[in-house]
Amino acid sequence: MTVISNGTNLINNGALDSGAAVGSLILLATQTASSSSTITFSSGIDSTYKVYVFKFINIHPASTANLTFQANTAGASGFNETMTTTQVIAAHNEAGAGAGVGYQTALDQAQGTSFQRIGKASNGADECVSGELILFNPSSTTFMTHYLSRVANYNATYSQTEFTAGYFNTTAAIDEVQFKMSTGNMDAGTLKLYGVK
Repeated sequence: MTVISNGTNLINNGALDSGAAVGSLILLATQTASSSSTITFSSGIDSTYKVYVFKFINIHPASTANLTFQANTAGASGFNETMTTTQVIAAHNEAGAGAGVGYQTALDQAQGTSFQRIGKASNGADECVSGELILFNPSSTTFMTHYLSRVANYNATYSQTEFTAGYFNTTAAIDEVQFKMSTGNMDAGTLKLYGVK
């Protein structure tokens, strides 16, 4: 929303608070997977925005595997930051033969440094995984960086939504994020990085 007086945009200049949401997603980068072992966002994550959103669209693996992610703090390498995570899966069978919601003990980490699963991807010709990952204030050097993700996928005749959340147990700024399959490559798919204005 814009309020203009004598050619001056009052809301964007901070002269007037409308009380209305004026936020928007600013596209910072797009990467396309093509038999890719990893997709890395190594720039664009800085103090410009407090919230960053990654969207992954139709990620198709070479073989059935988990879509995973990890991060680096500024100046670090190896994508092995310590994180504590939790995961819940909601699922429904396409024949209506089964459904459920449950906490997935085996899919979380307690002060782990592994890549974190955020969604299972099957490799049938018509199968993929799509969703988003949100990083909150990754440039803070006062607080730990929290994240959450929501992913939709197809797994063994089940429609699934995977909810994953956690934090990087460091107060160093996070400035790189990498996505990869737990085994094999990403055959296809699009990954986008947005800043939230």
